[in-house]
Amino acid sequence: MPARQQGNPEEVRPATPGSRDRSNSKGAATRQLILETAERLFAERGIEAVPLRDIAVAAGQRNNVAVQYHFGDRETLIKAIVSYRAAHSEQIRTEMLADLLAADRPPQARDLVRAFVVSLTGHLAEDNHYLAFLSRHIIERGGYTGLEGVAGSSIVPTFLALLARLLPEHPQAVLHERWMTIMTTTAHTLSRYQTAQRTGELPAALPDLIDDLVSFLAAGLESTVTRPAAR
Repeated sequence: MPARQQGNPEEVRPATPGSRDRSNSKGAATRQLILETAERLFAERGIEAVPLRDIAVAAGQRNNVAVQYHFGDRETLIKAIVSYRAAHSEQIRTEMLADLLAADRPPQARDLVRAFVVSLTGHLAEDNHYLAFLSRHIIERGGYTGLEGVAGSSIVPTFLALLARLLPEHPQAVLHERWMTIMTTTAHTLSRYQTAQRTGELPAALPDLIDDLVSFLAAGLESTVTRPAAR
């Protein structure tokens, strides 16, 4: 049998480490592109209204099942968007809470509300559609249901534990519900503000909007709990 000649086109050559690195890098870039495209389309058209095929096409993928290849299904894609964006918000909240605890005075309920509001303003960049996506999720799915623990460890339970100490006359269930109102109202308000940024019809300067929103939400959080009359 004649020896195989060098350069035989039928010869299977193992991938070099460099080629694997390039392949992995390309795959990661494609995954990121699909994630950001999905976030934008979900924000614009609704989470349930966008076929996964449309996301792949909008992301420039020739394979119509590219979304399923990289993420599996819609729910995994949604959680990936939240995990990607929420990490930045969590970092801001953690840093602000550390500053509050290191201050000369103990933190107040208003301080915790401000930390949450400010943490979401980090998503007001033009190419960031997370606020509108989050607003859609709240409307379509009744809040943050299904997103628990997606961003890893959360500082929000620490906020609630501090609020329980600051507002001991408030039942835990009431504090949880009011905090959920803070979370949803903040997402809707900042999403509306971001839209106004694009149209040039801003209701107020951002620092003024934050101050007023924090005052409004903190007042509701601290307001007296109305209990039903005893029978």
